[in-house]
Amino acid sequence: MQPDKNLSRNFSRRAALLLGAKFSLLGGLAARMYYLQVVEADKYKLLADENRISPRLLPPPRGYIVDRTGIPLAVNVQNFRVLIVPEQAKRNDQGNSILWVLNRLRQLVHLSEYDVERVLRDAARHRPFVPITVRENLTWDEMSRVEVNSPDLPGISIDVGRTRHYTYPTSTAHVVGYVAAVAEEELTGDPLLELPGFRIGKNGIERQYDLALRGSAGTSHVEVNALGRVIKELSRQEGQSGQDVVLTIDIGLQNYLTERVKSEKGAAAVVMDAHNGDILALVSTPSYDPNQFAEGLNSVQWQDLVSNPHAPLTNKAIGGQYAPGSTFKVAVMAAALESGISVDHTVFCPGHVELGDRKFHCWKKHGHGRMDMLDAFKQSCDVWFYEVAKKLGVDRIATIARRLGLGERLGIDLLGEKPGLIPTKKWKRDALGQPWHQGETLVVGIGQGYVLATPLQLAVMTARVVNGGKAVVPHLSRDFIKGRDVQGRPELQWPSIGVNSYTLKTVRQGMFDVVNDPVGTAFKAQIAEAGMEMGGKTGTAQVRRISMAERERGVRKNEELVWRERDHALFVGYAPVDNPRWVVSVVVEHGGGGSKAAAPVARDALLELQKRERERLETAGLTPSPGRDPI
Repeated sequence: MQPDKNLSRNFSRRAALLLGAKFSLLGGLAARMYYLQVVEADKYKLLADENRISPRLLPPPRGYIVDRTGIPLAVNVQNFRVLIVPEQAKRNDQGNSILWVLNRLRQLVHLSEYDVERVLRDAARHRPFVPITVRENLTWDEMSRVEVNSPDLPGISIDVGRTRHYTYPTSTAHVVGYVAAVAEEELTGDPLLELPGFRIGKNGIERQYDLALRGSAGTSHVEVNALGRVIKELSRQEGQSGQDVVLTIDIGLQNYLTERVKSEKGAAAVVMDAHNGDILALVSTPSYDPNQFAEGLNSVQWQDLVSNPHAPLTNKAIGGQYAPGSTFKVAVMAAALESGISVDHTVFCPGHVELGDRKFHCWKKHGHGRMDMLDAFKQSCDVWFYEVAKKLGVDRIATIARRLGLGERLGIDLLGEKPGLIPTKKWKRDALGQPWHQGETLVVGIGQGYVLATPLQLAVMTARVVNGGKAVVPHLSRDFIKGRDVQGRPELQWPSIGVNSYTLKTVRQGMFDVVNDPVGTAFKAQIAEAGMEMGGKTGTAQVRRISMAERERGVRKNEELVWRERDHALFVGYAPVDNPRWVVSVVVEHGGGGSKAAAPVARDALLELQKRERERLETAGLTPSPGRDPI
């Protein structure tokens, strides 16, 4: 049989076409290779270098926080830590590569279940090439074990970083605050916040001035091998260190006052310069160790803090709101004088005053007898202030109280400041939907009822009385105060609070008598050293209701009550009396009487401060300025 000639011709044609296509494809590939390897050679060499050279951010050193004399309160110390890069954590078989690497790492260093869970959580929320801190503060032995076994730990590396360290942790925790890891909701897209171990301010000065303290990042270009392991650093540009923050705190006085109240279950104290608003000491107890937050707080430590009934995490000096008790009589006396009530105005105190079918009792059961203004103030006669408060009305008292700094936030450079409360008729109507009752005015007259104040506000109230009526504002940074440069603070002009100078001088005389007159409520706490004498006002704030039946039987003493039912003890004071410069406020929670628990603390603080100031002047070859009346 003869083959089909047409079929043969078709086969030859197809073969020729296939052969031509093959040569065409080879030609195209050759041309493409020439284009890539010759024409585009520089471009792809650059891409290859970019794959080989890894740019990395360098966290800047955080600025220091120092006291008014330059003593460091918050510094940076070297910290060995172990990191993991999720995309480099490889294993041959299937499964979670990161967990597999972490389990191998646990054979070399201690990792808690919390550490493992945190790393897995961070790996899920970050980009896979971002390093994650596995554990910090490794010992030298732990660091060495990891380095020796690094070939068997893909994605694991040792990094030398910085950890925030607080040099006086317990005494400065509520002022300086602490840094901690960046929370997910705090991520802003700034790559600096995603760096392993990077921490930001979470409380106190660390948070208030976080951006200034943080600085700006540097960059490093490192050569890495195919596994992502660093071979060498090619270049480095250091970032800009954070700005140091200088505080007004005197750490010597701060430590002294902290030690002075450490035996109390709860207390707060503020020492302030009455003329420029510098806070020299701000203490809240119990306290906590901010280094635990900087190093990484575990769940057990956190639970211990939040479950503590004495609230160590609360800054009671600015966030504790207390009935001011008789310390509020400073404001009521000023309101009386501003309203034209004479210093000679007398009231007879039989131990109580009646209003309708109610009795309002004086702290002295059988009364003080006839009292004028200064007598009533130095002996803290409640009946005199009941009667005067009734004459004034709550709104006039509130007006002067607010001028003295009560009832609103003062703007100190710390988060967590509470406003306190100075009630008015309008406030009660708006807040509670109820009318004001005259009996409530009587209670306001002795600093009870709705009245609330923070220890900081009580210090400012005292400062505005003794500095001649200047509306001084408290602050902790020497360089920042509501955006104003306060270098050269002695020349800083504070506005007037609009209270008559005679009023202020009379109140100050009353405060002098409280401490230095034998019948004054704080006479036993007076300062005997010449030139360092203090004036002040005691306060005892009742925290429980005393029934009529108990009054008939006899009111139980604080010592007979459980701790939480005892009165709060308060004191506000100033020194020296001939040239007032320093003011202090002290609150001892459930401390009983202000004269017994709070006044001695205030006395010791003012005495210590004046001795330190005298020693400083003598060392500098200076002498104290002669006494003068600033009013």
